[in-house]
Amino acid sequence: MSVRKIAESTVRRLSLYLRFLEEFEEQGATTVSSEILASRGGTTSAQVRKDLSFFGSFGKRGLGYQVPELKTRLRDILGLDRRYRVVVIGAGKIGSALVQYGGFGARGFDLVAIYDNDPAKVGRQWNGLVVRHVRELEADLAREQADIAAVVTPSEAAQAVAERLVSCGITAILNFAPVQLQVPEAVTVKTVNLVLELEALSYVLSTRD
Repeated sequence: MSVRKIAESTVRRLSLYLRFLEEFEEQGATTVSSEILASRGGTTSAQVRKDLSFFGSFGKRGLGYQVPELKTRLRDILGLDRRYRVVVIGAGKIGSALVQYGGFGARGFDLVAIYDNDPAKVGRQWNGLVVRHVRELEADLAREQADIAAVVTPSEAAQAVAERLVSCGITAILNFAPVQLQVPEAVTVKTVNLVLELEALSYVLSTRD
């Protein structure tokens, strides 16, 4: 079954399971049970087994899952057996933090360029990348295409930037701007909305006994 037909919540849990498996492997564990994965992921063992069942048969009853084998299978399911070129549009605090974070490369995501239109930011260097003027975007992507674009611009600029990215052939956008982007159906947008996440935490805190 294609990952595209799987609920986003399932895909997110698979990503969590992979992170836990990597930690278990570093600790020397060779097998892990659905109960342990469920406990770490805040779900149930039945949900773990259901999530994995979408992609075939894993593990043996009473013996659990082989950590290296399941880790490899999950990396394959999540498409992490290849590398992705990522460009960042917006060199503000969040954009610069993304570029300076060192963990993306280990997961297969190579940040290859960052853009802005602020003369005070253009030419600055973060983590080996020089901030380029956003007017260079189309020419750069024509020379070497990217797989994913992170939009970290003010809300009023985000839609225009998204349209430019789409015209360049970008079909996957990670949107940090607090606005709903309008894109063709073939383009996937994932919006990171920190306010919504904080409000969800607020709800949890306000409903605790």
